[in-house]
Amino acid sequence: MYVLHYWPDSASLIVRLVLEELGVPFQARRIDRAAGELDSPAYRALHPLGKIPVLETPDGPMFETAAILLYLSERHAALAPLPGTPDRAAFLKWLCFTSFNLHATLLEVFYPDRVAGPQAAPQVLAHAGPRVTGFLQVLERMVAHEAPAFLSTAPSVLGYYLAVQMRWLAQLPPGSPGHVASTDYPALHAVLAALEARPAARRAARAEALGPTLFTLAET
Repeated sequence: MYVLHYWPDSASLIVRLVLEELGVPFQARRIDRAAGELDSPAYRALHPLGKIPVLETPDGPMFETAAILLYLSERHAALAPLPGTPDRAAFLKWLCFTSFNLHATLLEVFYPDRVAGPQAAPQVLAHAGPRVTGFLQVLERMVAHEAPAFLSTAPSVLGYYLAVQMRWLAQLPPGSPGHVASTDYPALHAVLAALEARPAARRAARAEALGPTLFTLAET
């Protein structure tokens, strides 16, 4: 059985959503952050940097969100184009784009002091916010023009990955660097609205007490 080490509404939510969509049994183990578990020797043995998420698998512990998503989609032959299929190259390209660009920049938006220290946080935010918008515009154009099955109203690892990140951005105060409303991106909004209606998304939302409109919360 998989064991997901999680914290509510963190990157582990992405993995929980995929596990729920796959319908595979897993144990969700909430991390005791107040007790400093992320820095404990036991947790550092699972993730050397003490970050979230970690998924314990039959093949050993996994970390890095994109790596976990690839592992699960290949192991269960679902929610992504499989190796050797025509859409595989495009899927890998856009999964890496989302991980290396959007997700990495979100860390600057939410933790700007980690990049260059507290005094430089305003400058980090000033640069990170427009980049987030730019990355979403690229994804919006791609979905609108290419309509790939791996990022559509059908469930996919990339769809859930992007939907959670847009959820976080929608929770930022309006007008602040990085804030977005999914309705500003009609093609992506359609993906989010379809995914949050899925039984898997509703189960994940209940498990972490996140409300019924998991991804389009800013518009409800």
